Amino acid sequence: MNLVESSRLAVKGVLVNPLRSTLTTLGILIGVAAVIVLVAVGTGSSTAVQDQISRLGSNTLTVTAAQGGTGGRGGFAGRGGGFTGLRAVTRPAGSSPRIDTGTQTRLAQLTVDDAAALSDTAQAPDVVSVAPEVTARSVTATYEGAQHAVGTLTGTTPSYLVNDDDTVAAGSAFSDADYTGHRRVALLGTTVAADLVGGDGSDAVGKTIGLNGIDYTVAGVLASKGTVGPEDADDRVIAPLTAVQDTLSGYGSLDRISVKASSAATVDAATAEVEGILDARHRVTAADADFSVSSASSFLSAATSSNRTFTVLLACVAAISLLVGGIGVMNIMLVTVTERTHEIGIRKALGARRGDIVGQFLVEAVLLSVIGGLLGVLVGLAGSRFTIVGVRPVVAPYSVLLAFGVAAGVGLTFGLYPANRAAALRPIDALRHD
Repeated sequence: MNLVESSRLAVKGVLVNPLRSTLTTLGILIGVAAVIVLVAVGTGSSTAVQDQISRLGSNTLTVTAAQGGTGGRGGFAGRGGGFTGLRAVTRPAGSSPRIDTGTQTRLAQLTVDDAAALSDTAQAPDVVSVAPEVTARSVTATYEGAQHAVGTLTGTTPSYLVNDDDTVAAGSAFSDADYTGHRRVALLGTTVAADLVGGDGSDAVGKTIGLNGIDYTVAGVLASKGTVGPEDADDRVIAPLTAVQDTLSGYGSLDRISVKASSAATVDAATAEVEGILDARHRVTAADADFSVSSASSFLSAATSSNRTFTVLLACVAAISLLVGGIGVMNIMLVTVTERTHEIGIRKALGARRGDIVGQFLVEAVLLSVIGGLLGVLVGLAGSRFTIVGVRPVVAPYSVLLAFGVAAGVGLTFGLYPANRAAALRPIDALRHD
C-alpha cells in the first residue's frame, strides 16, 4: 500500500469521529499558538527596551555614585568649564557646596562641581555635553482643579535634552539663562500635560502649574516617547536643576551625571577621561572608586541578555502545552487502535504488511498534529496583533516554523507507539476481538 492510500485511510479515520478529532487537534492548536504568542511577547518586550535604550544614543554615559561606597579625601571644586559653557552655579548661603572632612574617608556622592569639571574640554576632549541630574520624588502637579502624580521629575540643565535625545513638540526648551537665574520653568511630558489641560497637552504652554504647591511656568511640552512595557516614558517633568533644588529636592548630592561622548567610537576614551577626572577629584583609585560609569551600550547588552532569558523561559512554558497535546494524540490513537482491532485483523488477513498498518496509523496521528499546528499558527498570528500586558508583540519567524515543526514531530513521535502496537497484532487475535 502506497502513501496515497495510507493518507486516504488516515483522512477517513479522522472524519469518522469529528468531535474526538477536533478535541485532539485543539490540544496541539493551543500549544502552537501559545509558543508563537509568548515568544512574540518576549521579543516585543526586548525590542521595546532596546529602542528605549537606543534613544539615549550609543555614545551616552551615565555617572552614578557607588551605593554605600566611600572615597578618599574630599576635593575642592575645580574651575573647569560648566554645562553648555556655564560655570557651576553658586548655591545660596547656608547650603553645603562640597564635602571636605579633612579625613581619608567621605560619603560617596556626586556634586555640581564634579559635573562642571567633566565639561572642561581641556581635561575631557572627547566629552561634548554634560548634564547633572537630581530627581524630586512624590511630586504632584496641579492646574485649576486637575492634578497628576508625576512619575519622574528631573532637575537638570539644557544639555540634558541633547544627551537624552529629547525634542520639544510645543513651546520651547528652558535656556542657560533660566538655569543660572533659578527660574521656575518646566517642560512637561505629554501624559502630564494632557492630564492637566486635556487634549494633546499642547495648550499647557505658558500656563502656570503647581508642583507640590509651588508655581512653575510651562515653557514647553516634550515630544512623546511612548511606553516601555508597563512604564510610561511620557509621565515626566524636566526643570532647571537650580529651581528644583531651591524648591523641591534640596541641595543634596546629584543622583547622576549624564555625559555625551563626541561619537560612538570615542565612548571608551570619554569613559577613561571621566574616570580620570573623578578619581583625581575624589582622591580614589579604580580599586576603591566611589562612583561608576556606564554606557547605553552596556545597558543594551544587559537588557538584551535578560530579555533573551525571559523569552526562552516563556517558550519553555508554552512548549509544555505542546507536550500535553502530544500525549492527547497518543491517547486518542491508542483508543483508535483498540476500536479498530477487528479492521486491522481483516486487513492483515488480506495481505497487508506491517509497514502498511504502521503507515496508516502514523499518517493519521501526524495529520491530526499538522491540522492542529496550522490552526495554531493562524490563531498565534492573530493573537500577536493585540497588545498584551502593555507590550506590543513582535512575531519571530523562527517561532512559527519551530512551533509548527515541533507539532508535526509530536504527532510523529507520539503516534509511533500506537501504530507499532496496531501492526504487532496477530491476525487471528485481531479477528477474534469484539
